[in-house]
Amino acid sequence: MKQIEVTIEQEQQDDHAEEGVLVPLNRINPETLRKLVEEFVTREWSELADANHTFEEKIEQVLRQLKENKACVVFDLTTESFNIIPHEGKGDV
Repeated sequence: MKQIEVTIEQEQQDDHAEEGVLVPLNRINPETLRKLVEEFVTREWSELADANHTFEEKIEQVLRQLKENKACVVFDLTTESFNIIPHEGKGDV
């Protein structure tokens, strides 16, 4: 099986600074995490629809990056929304 590499990039926002709280994966219900990742993939990677990667492959890529601690879930206190960003810190989230 060919492995897909989708990179999660953090956008720089000039209009406000994100005040995020890291949410440990073990504190998120697996069904909720799956839905969060589905929404993230739909929102962030719609331009990849023609890149020969299925929706399911993109979801699995993000889940793998979360489990490998290469990305993390944050709750933005300003917008009161969740996002997935690259994990820049060291150690477990």
